[in-house]
Parts: sequence; C-alpha cells; structure tokens
Amino acid sequence: MDFVLGGVAACGACLFTNPLEVVKTRMQLQGELRSRGTYQVYYRNVFHAFYTIGKVDGVAGLQKGLAPALFYQLCMNGVRLGSYAIIESAGYIHTNGRVSAVKTTLAGAAAGVVGAVMGSPVYLGMVHALRVIYRQHGVLGLWRGSSAAVPRVSVGSATQLSTFSSSKELVVDLQVFPDNSWLVALSAGMISSVVVVMAMTPFDVVSTRLYNQPVDHRGKGQLYNGFTDCVSKTLKKEGLTGLYKGLGASYFRLGPHTILSLFFWDELRRLNQKFR
Repeated sequence: MDFVLGGVAACGACLFTNPLEVVKTRMQLQGELRSRGTYQVYYRNVFHAFYTIGKVDGVAGLQKGLAPALFYQLCMNGVRLGSYAIIESAGYIHTNGRVSAVKTTLAGAAAGVVGAVMGSPVYLGMVHALRVIYRQHGVLGLWRGSSAAVPRVSVGSATQLSTFSSSKELVVDLQVFPDNSWLVALSAGMISSVVVVMAMTPFDVVSTRLYNQPVDHRGKGQLYNGFTDCVSKTLKKEGLTGLYKGLGASYFRLGPHTILSLFFWDELRRLNQKFR
C-alpha cells in the first residue's frame, strides 16, 4: 500500500505539472553545446515558451507525453516514496524521537536510487518504444541515461525528503497551524520545493541531454560519453549557467510537483492510517 499511495500521489501532481515538464525540457535542450549568442533563441523565458509551444503545437502540445509521464511517476515515485515510507515507519529516520537530518538524507538518497533504477526504462518511453530500444540496443539500452538519472534522483530524493521531514517537524514545533492541519504538509512541501530545485537543476539538465542525445548503431551516445563528460562539455561550452539552463522552468515544474506530490502523499497516508 505504501508503494501505491506514493505512486497515486505523484500521478495526481503530474496531471497539473506535465505542461511545465514539456516547457522545461524544450528550454534545457535549446542551444545545446552552443555558446551564448551563437544560436537562435526560440524560447526567451518560461511564459514565452508556453505561448510558443501552444501556438505552434496547439494546447495538446503542452500535454505531450502525459501517458508515459503518468506511468513513470507511478513506477519511479511509487517505489521511491513507498521505500521511504517503509523506512520511516520502521523508525529509522529518528534519533531520540526527533527527525535526524543525516538519517533522512541517507534514507531519501537510498529510496531515490531504487526509484531511479526501477523507473529508468519507463523514462525512455512506452511499450512500443521499449520494444524498439530492446531490439536495437539490447537490454542495457533500456537503461541508457541512467548514469545521470541515478545521481539526479538520489540527490533530489535526499534533498526533498529530508527537508520535507525536517520542515514538517519545524512547522509543528512552531505551532503555526492547528494540530493535524493539512497546512503543515503544504508548508513543508513549499520549503522543500525551493531546496530541491536548486539541488536538482544541474542533474536535470545533464539527464535531459543524455536521454535526448542521438546514438549510433551500437546505442552509444554521439554527444556525451556519460554523466561526467556531459557536465564537463556543458561547463566548457556554456559555463556554469549552462547547468542551470531553464532554472525558472525547472522551478515552475519541479516546485509545484514537489509541493503537490508531497501534500497528496501525506494526506493519502493519513487517510490510509485512519481507515486501516
């Protein structure tokens, strides 16, 4: 049930944030490995990207990939949040009755690694795409780009879940809201969202580029040899700002998704405990 609740919560958030994912991905791929000023800028900012995509591709273009996105959220975040919930329920994230920053970070990172490995094949596409990838590149082709996905999700998961747990405890201690108020989880999610975006954006840019790069007949990437190579080339060609390309779009996508998924997750777990 912990895995189901985590997956359902993430899917609920995805319905609202998938258009932001489309915009974020387009902006992160814009001007790939090109120095600033040497490429045509199709999307000047988040709002212009929304307008341009809506104008060129129609409103449906902003919900491209919704089905695989929901499936990915169900698999990856179902495993990730479910794993963390089991660790939390077992009492491993507390020290002397208080949330431990070190333990929540380690638990979140471990849950993120498991979720990333399980979700990586799904990230590449649905059934038909998976069949094509398998035929052309073998089983290992299903995990192309996972070298970026695993550190990305583990860092994001560690940051997200540790700050969420600590923030919930802080908000409760401050007694800003009534006991068991849904505003506690919402406030903690908002705090977590800011930290998560700052930590994840460089990994997100690298992951997006590794997954979207062209490959040769052997399935080897033609632009990057792996995570480290992508970081090195991006820094060399585009500078540090290249790793934070699409930061605004990243927050508009990751921020609401973090807030909504954690809020839905917390409320669903409370309901489950109430009616168990």
